[in-house]
Amino acid sequence: MSSTQSKNEMLENLRLMLRDVFRLRTDGVAYARLARAHGYVDGYMRLMLEAGIADKNELLSLVADERRVADGPATALLTSEPDAATVAA
Repeated sequence: MSSTQSKNEMLENLRLMLRDVFRLRTDGVAYARLARAHGYVDGYMRLMLEAGIADKNELLSLVADERRVADGPATALLTSEPDAATVAA
Protein backbone atom coordinates (compact mmCIF):
# COMPACT_ATOMS: atom_id res chain seq x y z
CA MET A 1 0.00 0.00 0.00
CA SER A 2 1.45 3.37 -0.96
CA SER A 3 1.42 6.45 1.23
CA THR A 4 -1.00 8.08 -1.23
CA GLN A 5 -3.46 5.22 -0.75
CA SER A 6 -3.11 5.53 3.02
CA LYS A 7 -3.68 9.27 2.84
CA ASN A 8 -6.71 8.84 0.60
CA GLU A 9 -8.12 6.21 2.97
CA MET A 10 -7.59 8.50 5.95
CA LEU A 11 -9.26 11.42 4.18
CA GLU A 12 -12.22 9.19 3.32
CA ASN A 13 -12.42 8.03 6.95
CA LEU A 14 -12.46 11.67 8.01
CA ARG A 15 -15.25 12.41 5.53
CA LEU A 16 -17.31 9.57 6.99
CA MET A 17 -16.68 10.79 10.53
CA LEU A 18 -17.73 14.33 9.58
CA ARG A 19 -20.89 13.06 7.90
CA ASP A 20 -21.72 11.22 11.10
CA VAL A 21 -21.19 14.37 13.20
CA PHE A 22 -23.42 16.45 10.91
CA ARG A 23 -26.09 13.72 10.92
CA LEU A 24 -26.00 13.46 14.71
CA ARG A 25 -26.37 17.22 15.02
CA THR A 26 -29.33 17.24 12.63
CA ASP A 27 -30.91 14.31 14.48
CA GLY A 28 -30.66 16.26 17.74
CA VAL A 29 -28.84 13.60 19.75
CA ALA A 30 -27.74 14.14 23.34
CA TYR A 31 -24.92 16.67 23.73
CA ALA A 32 -22.54 14.09 25.23
CA ARG A 33 -22.83 11.86 22.17
CA LEU A 34 -22.31 14.76 19.76
CA ALA A 35 -19.36 16.07 21.79
CA ARG A 36 -17.75 12.62 21.73
CA ALA A 37 -18.10 12.44 17.93
CA HIS A 38 -16.59 15.93 17.63
CA GLY A 39 -13.71 14.82 19.83
CA TYR A 40 -12.97 11.85 17.58
CA VAL A 41 -12.93 14.12 14.52
CA ASP A 42 -10.69 16.66 16.25
CA GLY A 43 -8.26 13.97 17.35
CA TYR A 44 -8.16 12.38 13.91
CA MET A 45 -7.48 15.73 12.27
CA ARG A 46 -4.75 16.52 14.79
CA LEU A 47 -3.09 13.17 14.11
CA MET A 48 -3.14 13.89 10.37
CA LEU A 49 -1.64 17.34 10.91
CA GLU A 50 1.08 16.22 13.32
CA ALA A 51 2.04 13.24 11.16
CA GLY A 52 2.32 15.49 8.11
CA ILE A 53 -0.35 13.49 6.28
CA ALA A 54 -2.44 16.57 5.51
CA ASP A 55 -2.04 20.29 5.97
CA LYS A 56 -4.42 22.75 7.60
CA ASN A 57 -5.81 24.13 4.34
CA GLU A 58 -6.52 20.66 2.99
CA LEU A 59 -8.43 19.68 6.13
CA LEU A 60 -10.34 22.97 6.27
CA SER A 61 -11.37 22.49 2.66
CA LEU A 62 -12.54 18.94 3.35
CA VAL A 63 -14.59 20.07 6.36
CA ALA A 64 -16.12 22.92 4.34
CA ASP A 65 -17.05 20.51 1.54
CA GLU A 66 -18.73 18.09 3.93
CA ARG A 67 -20.52 20.89 5.76
CA ARG A 68 -21.79 22.22 2.42
CA VAL A 69 -23.11 18.76 1.51
CA ALA A 70 -24.84 18.43 4.88
CA ASP A 71 -26.17 21.97 5.33
CA GLY A 72 -26.02 23.68 1.96
CA PRO A 73 -23.86 26.70 1.20
CA ALA A 74 -22.64 28.84 4.08
CA THR A 75 -23.96 31.94 2.40
CA ALA A 76 -26.42 32.58 -0.34
CA LEU A 77 -26.90 35.43 -2.73
CA LEU A 78 -29.85 37.54 -1.80
CA THR A 79 -31.56 39.95 -4.09
CA SER A 80 -33.59 42.77 -2.73
CA GLU A 81 -35.88 45.24 -4.25
CA PRO A 82 -34.93 48.87 -3.67
CA ASP A 83 -36.94 50.48 -0.92
CA ALA A 84 -38.89 53.70 -1.40
CA ALA A 85 -36.25 55.85 0.34
CA THR A 86 -33.52 54.60 -2.01
CA VAL A 87 -35.65 55.15 -5.11
CA ALA A 88 -36.64 58.68 -4.00
CA ALA A 89 -33.03 59.75 -3.42
